[in-house]
Amino acid sequence: MVLAVAGFVVAALVVTTWRTGERSPRAAECAVAEAGVRVDVAAVPDGPVAGYDAEQLANAAAIMNAGQELGLDTCAQTIGVMTAMGESSLRVLDRGDAVGPDSRGLFQQRDNGAWGPYADRMDPTTSATNFFRALQQVPDWQALAPTIAAHRTQRNADPLHYERYWDPAVEVVTALAGRPVTGARP
Repeated sequence: MVLAVAGFVVAALVVTTWRTGERSPRAAECAVAEAGVRVDVAAVPDGPVAGYDAEQLANAAAIMNAGQELGLDTCAQTIGVMTAMGESSLRVLDRGDAVGPDSRGLFQQRDNGAWGPYADRMDPTTSATNFFRALQQVPDWQALAPTIAAHRTQRNADPLHYERYWDPAVEVVTALAGRPVTGARP
């Protein structure tokens, strides 16, 4: 009986929130996110920033610019950079792994039709744009911990796989933006 009542209360809150158009609260890591930042790829530092070199930082800039072009905020940009760190160390890889031998690019996107043809998966801007479009389809992604938002987008086997890349992603995005861009990990 108690479970039934609790279930009803939760369902009522979900329906009320949906009907009123209220957004879920943002994840703590993204509570102070601002409008997306455009980065001049030609002005990217030689590195290292959080251990990443100039080539990797240029790829991070391409990811950030793809997010900004879609109107996404600095939290989304940081999630994109974090995800590519976890998938490819910010390198455009022309190989997969045992789980995804057909995975390619910064985001190790599979050749399953969802991420576009080979050329799209190997292009930093296009692959990032495809990642962000998929992220936007994740219900309430802004309220999720960044690693969970990335996991639900990428469908990685380990939902916490990306967690260790959050702090380096914040450092890289902050360096490329020239200012703090998102909240610190609680």
